[in-house]
Amino acid sequence: MSDTTAAEPALSRPIDLIPQVLAALVGGLIIFALLLVAVVIGFNISFAGKIYPGVSVAGVDLSGLEPAQAAALLEREIRFPKEGKLLFRDGEKIWLSSPSAVGFYLDPQSTAETAFQYGRSGDPTSRIIDQFDSWYQGTTLPPRYVFDESGAQLFLQSIAVQTDIDMVEASLSVEGVDVVVRPGQTGRHLNVPATLEILSSKLQTMQDAEIQLVVAEDAPVILNAEEQAQIARQILSEPLKLTVPDKQKGDPGPWTFEPDALAQMITIERIDDPQGERYQVGLETSGLNSFLEGISPQLELSRKNARFIFNDETRQLEVIEPALIGRSLNVAGTVENINQKLLAGDHKIALDLEHTQPEVGDDAKAKQLGITELVSSHTSYFYGSSAERIQNITTSAGQYHGLLVPPGATFSMGEALGDVSLDNGYAEALIIFGNRTIQGVGGGVCQVSTTLFRTVFFGGYPVDERYPHAYRVGYYELKADGGYNTSLAGLDATVYTPLVDFKFTNDTPNWLLMETYVNPSARTLTWKFYSTSDGRTVDWQTTGLKNKVDPPDPLYEENPDLAKGEIRQVDWAVEGADVTITRSVSRDGETLYEDAFTTHYMPWRAVHEYGPGTKGMPPKEGKKKDKEG
Repeated sequence: MSDTTAAEPALSRPIDLIPQVLAALVGGLIIFALLLVAVVIGFNISFAGKIYPGVSVAGVDLSGLEPAQAAALLEREIRFPKEGKLLFRDGEKIWLSSPSAVGFYLDPQSTAETAFQYGRSGDPTSRIIDQFDSWYQGTTLPPRYVFDESGAQLFLQSIAVQTDIDMVEASLSVEGVDVVVRPGQTGRHLNVPATLEILSSKLQTMQDAEIQLVVAEDAPVILNAEEQAQIARQILSEPLKLTVPDKQKGDPGPWTFEPDALAQMITIERIDDPQGERYQVGLETSGLNSFLEGISPQLELSRKNARFIFNDETRQLEVIEPALIGRSLNVAGTVENINQKLLAGDHKIALDLEHTQPEVGDDAKAKQLGITELVSSHTSYFYGSSAERIQNITTSAGQYHGLLVPPGATFSMGEALGDVSLDNGYAEALIIFGNRTIQGVGGGVCQVSTTLFRTVFFGGYPVDERYPHAYRVGYYELKADGGYNTSLAGLDATVYTPLVDFKFTNDTPNWLLMETYVNPSARTLTWKFYSTSDGRTVDWQTTGLKNKVDPPDPLYEENPDLAKGEIRQVDWAVEGADVTITRSVSRDGETLYEDAFTTHYMPWRAVHEYGPGTKGMPPKEGKKKDKEG
């Protein structure tokens, strides 16, 4: 019992010590806090108006300095803005500058103020922590600086004056006969904003730096025109000669263009192809076209069928004039050919001629063309004609000898006749012009047109265009014995190119061959049609001369070209009349067509000419009638 009682007080003693220990700890903490507060207060009192210890800027210790002192120290110690080196490079070219020269300056006051505020901003705890960190391990702050970009821009623009190059397009021109080439040039332009961006990032490092200038290049579309210049020089190196291929007798040419003329025709165009834009040299199309169109008529040959006669014994065709291949100048093709060959260095160039084959060549056979027999023929007479009129009949009739008319084609006498002129073998003879019979080139051609009309009429072919004479011409009513057959009145036709024509149609499935024969001594003209008869027949009737009108009184005119006392009759009186001829063409009892030809002949007066001073001229009215009667 006694042992237990003695142990109980020993167990209660540590418990009694706890309040004492706690009181001691709390008291210690209070004392420590008071000491810490005293230290902080003392620390801040000692650094009042000064930068806390351990604070530095760019390696410059500012501990314990007032802001003004710190600013002065920074300005002395941080020399990069004034003494730093910035190297600007463009290839091999360099420019050296200091940061301050490009507008980069240290702001010492602002930097010192920033250092002073370190440990004095934020909540109290943050401040104490910043102060302790700065004191214990130091704090390095970045300097504050000012970058005036306007200064940098001015500096870079001064460099741009040296680096920038204007872009130049290559040019090609012809001056006289000289080809002038100016090479192109790639443009270069300093990109100031992009270079400023690089400069700004380099300055922030506060270290010497090399800045690569940002330069944009502006390449010309055409840098080099020398290749096309060589082509132009080649074109002008010698004269251009245009020739007619397979030249025949009478063909024109050659035509030569000297270099100075070629220089006027050279064109230099900018074209765009898959390889890019370039110059292209050629010859002016409009100028070449005008020239070629000018010579085109000289080169044109109309294709012509062979001319034949039909041998009545062998019943075969015999060539009297060979066929002619048609020819025309291909202007567009020639221009293209000239450009291509000139570019290849060829200066002797053949014209591009197109050829067309005739429908009927020399080897045509009578049976192939359906020419087997004489299907129509007519003979007219020209007794009393002058030598000049006979010459014109012969010349005109020869234009149609051996001609072929295709099946279904309409034949124009005027078109086949061509130009009636002295140069083409015609002479001056009497012609009807207006209301007079006068001397004119080609008098007598109507003998030929009248004979053709009658051959067509009696052959039963359709007449498409026919004009009668103004008055009755005695030649066209002559008979073989020299008398007159008035039933032929109304079967005449006149041709006066290009206004008055005679046309008919070969409405058969066979070709029609025409032959003309003039017998000057017998005063006859015979026109023949050869083909194959389809059995058609012709019935015709005439009304005879109706509504006859006496001719006017004769006219007497003075002609200064005649001698005194000389009198010459130049026109003869013919009564006027109307006549209608009807025709019916049939085959195997069926009428193919019917037509009528109505003619109104004017009354025609006699005309006499006399020389000046001829006695009794002009006669009195009574004498006129007596003489005429």
